[in-house]
Amino acid sequence: MKKTAIVITGGDLHTNFAKTTHGLIRGSNRFKLLAVVDHNHAGSDAGEILDGKKRNIPVIGSIDEATKQLNNIDCLIVGVATKGGVLSEILLKTIRKAITYKINIINGLHHLLCEQQDIVKLAEEYGVELIDIRKPKSIKELHFWTGEIFNIDVPIVAVLGMDCAMGKRTTTRLMLEACKEENIKAEMIYTGQTGWMQGSKYGFIFDSTLNDFVSGELEHAIVSCWQKEKPDMILLEGQSSLRNPSGPCGLEMLISGNAKKVILVCAPGRKYFDQEPEWGEIPSIESEIEIIKKFNSEVIGLALNTEGLTSEEAKTIQSELEASLNIPVVIPIQEGVQKFITALKITVHED
Repeated sequence: MKKTAIVITGGDLHTNFAKTTHGLIRGSNRFKLLAVVDHNHAGSDAGEILDGKKRNIPVIGSIDEATKQLNNIDCLIVGVATKGGVLSEILLKTIRKAITYKINIINGLHHLLCEQQDIVKLAEEYGVELIDIRKPKSIKELHFWTGEIFNIDVPIVAVLGMDCAMGKRTTTRLMLEACKEENIKAEMIYTGQTGWMQGSKYGFIFDSTLNDFVSGELEHAIVSCWQKEKPDMILLEGQSSLRNPSGPCGLEMLISGNAKKVILVCAPGRKYFDQEPEWGEIPSIESEIEIIKKFNSEVIGLALNTEGLTSEEAKTIQSELEASLNIPVVIPIQEGVQKFITALKITVHED
């Protein structure tokens, strides 16, 4: 059975910092989400704050109120991805209070709870479990790259983005659902905290893995999935982007993960990496496609994040890109991703 959970956002529910919460609002196979704790949006429906869709997930102003309104809360999940992975004082205060209510804590940030002596002591006092998703594995638990990836005989598809917080994981999960509707057995390899929280079975936390073992952990997850699940298709959740200077990432998926097909996620309304002008402008979509091509992989579809665009602007850009690039271009949340599945069927058959 799913464990029941509340998610805390420190007042950031409406921002990209709460992308973990956003993913859990959209669904999880691991947790049943009872409520979101956010003092800036108390009284609202979390789904309506996210994308205008009512999901009957209340937003409650404090942990005290949450315990009054809800029964049998198993876990509190830290639902934000802050810069540097730091737990703010607001979040820490809420975590301490939750422990006194004997609620287990799940933390996906680099700022580990197991290293906070006061919190560890409090958890021991109240018999609460602290789970740090990003706690690095020991060397003996890690895998080195072997080349077994080349034995896999099903399509490996990477969902890469042109920047952080663009919708890579959401697009990947939508593709899983679309495959299910087509009776295609697909599996997702998670590479971030939210993928694990949503219940994906195979994967690893990319940015908490010692660099020498990133390729091996990626390969091990893919090969394990292929051997045990016998899927028709394997989807890789991308992280960051190829050229974001704060954390370039993605070539591992193409080279070590041997992903020959790529869905590229972009946000035409976003000009700078992480919205930071000093980090530089996000390069053109065409140049990104060309880089991927040079690594012997093919972009077979483009997913549009429409932030900063009106519906009319998004539709115009969609039509223009589809005409110029000659690949399916979709707005995933509004339209679904069925076109990607159709394109994958065609390209796999041609290969």
